[in-house]
Amino acid sequence: DRQFDHRRLEGRGVTASVTPTKANGEAAVFRNLFKFRGHASPFAEFLVGVLAASALLLVWEIAGRMEFVRPQFLPPPSRVLSALWNLLVNQDLNGHTVVSSLRVWAAFLIAAAMAIPLGMLMSSYRIVGAALEPMIDFIRYLPVPALVPLSIIWFGVDEATKIFLLWLGTFFQLVLFVADDMRRVPNEYVEIARTLGASSRNVLVDIAFRAMGPSLVDNLRITLGWCWTYLIIAEIVAADSGIGFVIWQARRFVKTPEVMAGVVVIGLIGLITDQILRALHRRLFRYL
Repeated sequence: DRQFDHRRLEGRGVTASVTPTKANGEAAVFRNLFKFRGHASPFAEFLVGVLAASALLLVWEIAGRMEFVRPQFLPPPSRVLSALWNLLVNQDLNGHTVVSSLRVWAAFLIAAAMAIPLGMLMSSYRIVGAALEPMIDFIRYLPVPALVPLSIIWFGVDEATKIFLLWLGTFFQLVLFVADDMRRVPNEYVEIARTLGASSRNVLVDIAFRAMGPSLVDNLRITLGWCWTYLIIAEIVAADSGIGFVIWQARRFVKTPEVMAGVVVIGLIGLITDQILRALHRRLFRYL
């Protein structure tokens, strides 16, 4: 029996609060972190993440304080935090963040609404794939900054230009992801549905779309992150609001702490959004 005999220990003047089984289980939680494809608890992963981030910030702070790198190029985290507070209090960073978030989500939702049905059709009907894949492959390799002049000519300098640039950096990648997800749907699912009398529409909506759900949500999460990476490009086009505008203005006056504070805000928004989508994925697809 691996459990403690409390009466025997108490007779010897020894007090035990945990059992070997429990102690071994707690140790195994952290040992799994070092195993190849080990399964660790969310708490253990969270703790490791916090410790790693804290260590990085500490090294960064020490390097900045001791001026291993000139503060003009890499200010310490304390100065970045002070600049962030100043932006929040005196320059309405909250308002700029809301504006940027609305632009990103508008472009992303438009891209998703177009890419999901189009990607499914590209993999389901070869005539659609043969017609569109070469053009999509060509456009997705074009650098978005090179298309800024064209976007201004087409849409002017209003909100449409910013949303178009964000959409441009998202749609052509996402549509190919969706097409690949559709190709991975097992043929057995389609054959069984056909045997039971399902139409092409039923196969697409009721069978394939549900089967590709887990990978589709993951790809939407990834492309949303890409959409945020194009924010600075979109908001330097005659913008007077948004996080990109704040960063660009700070860059003009070489205010490095404020530049890094704006970058930190984008990173935090991305981190929070990504964790929310991961939790949604776990909730929707508990069977995985």
